[in-house]
Amino acid sequence: MSNTATLRPSGLGAGSLLTSLADLLHGWLPRQRWFAGKGRPVTELALLSVTELHPGCLHLLVHAGHAEPPSGEHPLHDCYQLLLGAHETLPPHLAPAAIGRPTEGPLAGLMVYDALQDPHSAALLMERLRAPGTAGALAFERDPKVLLPSGLAPRLLDAEQSNSSVVYGDTYILKVFRRVQPGTNPDLEVPGALARQGCTRVPAPVAWVRTSLPWDATLAVLQPYLRGAEDGWTLALRTLASGADFTDEAYELGRATAEVHLALAAAFPLEYPDRRQHRKLAAAMRDRVEAVARAVPQLQPYVPALSSAVEALAGLDAARPAQRIHGDLHLGQVLRTGGHWHLIDFEGEPARPLPERRRAQSPIRDVAGMLRSFDYAARTGRPWRPEWSQRCREAYCAGYAAAAGWDPRQEPELLRAHETDRAVYEVLYEARHRPDWLPVPMAAITRLAERPPAGSRRPTP
Repeated sequence: MSNTATLRPSGLGAGSLLTSLADLLHGWLPRQRWFAGKGRPVTELALLSVTELHPGCLHLLVHAGHAEPPSGEHPLHDCYQLLLGAHETLPPHLAPAAIGRPTEGPLAGLMVYDALQDPHSAALLMERLRAPGTAGALAFERDPKVLLPSGLAPRLLDAEQSNSSVVYGDTYILKVFRRVQPGTNPDLEVPGALARQGCTRVPAPVAWVRTSLPWDATLAVLQPYLRGAEDGWTLALRTLASGADFTDEAYELGRATAEVHLALAAAFPLEYPDRRQHRKLAAAMRDRVEAVARAVPQLQPYVPALSSAVEALAGLDAARPAQRIHGDLHLGQVLRTGGHWHLIDFEGEPARPLPERRRAQSPIRDVAGMLRSFDYAARTGRPWRPEWSQRCREAYCAGYAAAAGWDPRQEPELLRAHETDRAVYEVLYEARHRPDWLPVPMAAITRLAERPPAGSRRPTP
């Protein structure tokens, strides 16, 4: 698309731009899949930074204020990264990207649109990364050992929810963090550290974008694109539908998870929790149980049993060292290609504050997340397949033990507590966003309230 925009350079200040954009963004932001404040209308907007990337394309960091979060959800700094184009007219292929036509301010009369959907703007973004430098407060950086080719055709993926990703020539993938928080994003920090450890289970970052305004933050990361890869969720569902077995894949996935955990333990400092820290963790989990029960009445009858499950942590004298982990591990965060599993998306749970996502935690939290994901897969079809989930859970833990040298099933209290905490998180998420899916985590809640999770027993010698 040619650069025919008529932006008024003298009018690109934050205040004047907001005159043009406020009404449009109030309506457009809440409709985006990556907008975190679902169900909460935008009450205020502020432009935190404005940079003209190229004629007709603006990079914005926008603060969106809205009503207090419902009970049990994390109040976060809601800053969103936008790339907005402004042209007199849009070609038909960009019609879905249209946001609206302001009637006042410096963009009056122009059609404003999401420029990340514009191949021309996406290609110029890659050019910025090929030739590192700065644009205002933005810094475009890359690994000096990597030379990025030119002319890679961009295409925006439509599968992600919390971020946006552009694939370039089926060679690289650029993840653009839509919700930005101060500090280094783990999806840049962790894969970079793993690459230095020689871990090949995680694609290494080759280029990235940072900002220094209004604070230091990571805006985007470019990594190799695993061409032909299939995510674990799709593979698991296809296997279920065909009636085939998935235990070999689950075993190898357990091995891959353990290998990444071992590399993370070598790359970052370990912490050794004492009983006081166990009590603090148990209290935080119990508080989440109670908060979610206030928001989701279906959980209330299970509160005493679930609180007891997480309180078991408080009595632990020793446990596995805490370390950096994935933080949001499930079948959708792993890719199978060339007979090997790869782990991706080390951002952690987007709903949690960035410092919490970057701190050392028990590796069993990742294990619990994957065990819950097997359960989700088994319950997507009819009839439900609990025996499929059970076999996958056992195989995954066995594969993990083979690589790690210790078996998560030998830590039943810790595993049950973390699986309970994950299931409670799922209850709140499904109640807020996918009520039809609420029976899936509620089935796990019923099981966890009755006994330790299947797959947590001590293995037979």
